[in-house]
Amino acid sequence: MQHAVILRILGILLSLFSLTMIPPLIISFVTNDGSIFPFFLAFVIILFTGIAFWLPVRNFKNDLKLRDGFFVVVLFWVGLGITGSIPLLLSDTPNLSVTNAIFESISGLTTTGATIITEIDNLPKSILFYRQELQWLGGMGIIVLAVAILPMLGIGGMQLYRAETPGPVKDTKLTPRITETAKSLWYIYLTMTIACAFSYYIAGMNSFDAIAHSFSTVSIGGFSTHDQSIGYFNNGWIESVAIFFMLLSGINFSLHFLAFKNANVKSYFGDDELLTYLKILLIICIVCSGYNAIAGNYETTEEALRDSIFQTISIATTTGFTTTEFQNWPGFIPLLLIISCFIGACAGSTGGGIKVIRVLLLFKQGIREIKRLIHPNAIFTIKIGDKPISERIIEAVWGFLAVYIVIFTILLLALMATEMDFTTAFSALSACMNNLGPGLGEVSQNYYTINNFAKWILCFAMLLGRLEIFTLLVLFTPAFWRH
Repeated sequence: MQHAVILRILGILLSLFSLTMIPPLIISFVTNDGSIFPFFLAFVIILFTGIAFWLPVRNFKNDLKLRDGFFVVVLFWVGLGITGSIPLLLSDTPNLSVTNAIFESISGLTTTGATIITEIDNLPKSILFYRQELQWLGGMGIIVLAVAILPMLGIGGMQLYRAETPGPVKDTKLTPRITETAKSLWYIYLTMTIACAFSYYIAGMNSFDAIAHSFSTVSIGGFSTHDQSIGYFNNGWIESVAIFFMLLSGINFSLHFLAFKNANVKSYFGDDELLTYLKILLIICIVCSGYNAIAGNYETTEEALRDSIFQTISIATTTGFTTTEFQNWPGFIPLLLIISCFIGACAGSTGGGIKVIRVLLLFKQGIREIKRLIHPNAIFTIKIGDKPISERIIEAVWGFLAVYIVIFTILLLALMATEMDFTTAFSALSACMNNLGPGLGEVSQNYYTINNFAKWILCFAMLLGRLEIFTLLVLFTPAFWRH
């Protein structure tokens, strides 16, 4: 382990993160909302902490090894969760404890969107903007942003990219140079954010809400500037904009890159993961709409369709916006929506969950095993599109699922040991581990009332989900620490 190199990188990354305090600081100054001191002090603390890490080891410029990359990623996300909580902790509104401030910070950075804050409408605008900004930075991964910047400072970034990037195939680069890959992803991400903000503004939001919600929409985060979330606006056009960009953000960004690079949309057609993603969403939309219409939960079929489609897209893509109290829908529908977040969005997107590509590979593997029972001596190759998938990837997917189930079970039992009822524990863990946000039972509105120990468990679950389990768990294995 190259401790000097790791400290140098962490110092630079924390110093860069301190700059994110400047926009809310400016907003606080302009609006005079009383939050200037918390953001200024947070800026100073994070900046000087970063400098303190960097200064003694500034001359160590060895190449970063893969093991170092994993360590940096985990330390940085944990560090970000802690330091990101500083302005929330120092602010009088909201008045948060250490546990609640860190929970809110980690929830934002991991794009989970689970909040412990009540009366969101009454928060200072600088705090509202900061919460949205955390999600926007976490959406694509601030590590990927650093990958585009660090090479300019003499630090290689491929190991960071491999450790941070979600999905079963991590070594695929969009461009020959990893720096250009990271820049390309961020250009697309920024373009989508601007387009989303402009669309929200045209649809009826004011400029502040449009920018704020574009941050949490494109990042598939789900934080809102209002207690009623998107339902506050009661505007069909705004909901349509949200649906479009949630769908778009849940697609593998490599497809967006190819479409942009080639100036056509052919890259979207024929992609098995995208087609599966759309089919799953369509099926759940039909089931929810049909059940709500038949159950008489709405006065008109149009209202049932509108809310059902929005909530399906929002929950299944792990965004977490709400227009209605879906947890009060009749029958199995609330549970179906929570289960849908386990599938989540596509690999290489800003969404959470197990990812559609893994579910698709597991399904194809199941079909192959059935065929082998019928034809024991035949050789069947699993393909995505026309490309055969190696057995190593299939094994990795099965390994991921096995570890996911074991970890989920252990954390679920731990939550229930804190005297949390099963519905609340299951939905809260599902929402946090899949980076969704809203749950059922006691956490249907917010997470304020649950006990502090449960909040720390859920913070761990959010980090597991954001780093796709293995990136974090590898640090707990003896082999990782052997020389």
